[in-house]
Amino acid sequence: MNMLTSILMNTLISMMLILMAFWLPQMDAYSEKIGPYECGFDPIETARLPFSMKFFLVAITFLLFDLEIALLLPLPWAAQMNKLTIVVSVALMLILVLALGLAYEWLQKGLEWEE
Repeated sequence: MNMLTSILMNTLISMMLILMAFWLPQMDAYSEKIGPYECGFDPIETARLPFSMKFFLVAITFLLFDLEIALLLPLPWAAQMNKLTIVVSVALMLILVLALGLAYEWLQKGLEWEE
């Protein structure tokens, strides 16, 4: 009986949410809303606009430090291992290499947007 009640309630709530999703949105369309999203570029002009390479350099730097977070995420659980010095030394070496790379890029003015 509990499972039947649960299935019935889940179905009822799902149907209510689906119906609300169809009824609640505003239906007034204007040019900005129906136009294609072109990452800030005007879709009417030519598609071959000059694009700054600095954007890609900043994006790659972001991905690099995002990867660093993913690699350091299991560190609190790894700290419960018997050989804590190995875990900490590997984490510190990773942070050191990334900090040196950031310092090098900063000194080479790779993070400055203006040319």
